[in-house]
Amino acid sequence: MATAAALAGLTFLVIGESHMATPHYLMNPLHENLTEQGANVHSIGVCGASPMKWINPTSTDCGKAERIGNGTATEILGNAEGVAIKGVMEKDKTDVILVVIGDTVGSYASAEFPKSWAYQEVTALTKLIKDTGAQCYWAGPAWGQGGKRFNKDPELVKRANEFLAENVAPCTYIDSTKFSQPNEWKTVDGQHFTAKYYRAWAQGITDALVATPPKKAP
Repeated sequence: MATAAALAGLTFLVIGESHMATPHYLMNPLHENLTEQGANVHSIGVCGASPMKWINPTSTDCGKAERIGNGTATEILGNAEGVAIKGVMEKDKTDVILVVIGDTVGSYASAEFPKSWAYQEVTALTKLIKDTGAQCYWAGPAWGQGGKRFNKDPELVKRANEFLAENVAPCTYIDSTKFSQPNEWKTVDGQHFTAKYYRAWAQGITDALVATPPKKAP
């Protein structure tokens, strides 16, 4: 385990889709891991929020959650407003943003991956982040379980993962498929994991980030 000094004193904003929109999913274990590494962390999850919806937010009907620093996460079930991150980053004076978005870009229900749409979504968000001056990491989708509700078959996850790896620059890409084998992590519905595997995903993301730590201001 890397030392806490790797992230000490850095202000993090972590954003994500449904995996981050419920505290007992990915939000709490990831937030706590980064905090233990010395970061000051603000985490926000909005269910169903594709990259563009963090620029021009829309309401969601499946909930959102937020956690700031050492406070307890708050959760809104069902209908909730989206979040425009530019204002949040300015207010927080964010040093590093960690984007955990993959499934809302994955288009697992589509036989053909919508590259043009996905490119517009992803690059709009990376441009906004670049313009803020914050350092950026982007964690892509983890393997789910195929043949279930969300159609998260391994070949479709691989398709989305490869696209994101090639298109999220200047964000440093974190390949979540490296943390397990296809169908290894158990889910409740094919896409959302049981608590054990959310903890494993949080640890994998944290270890990957700390292995290539953000640069600290001189």
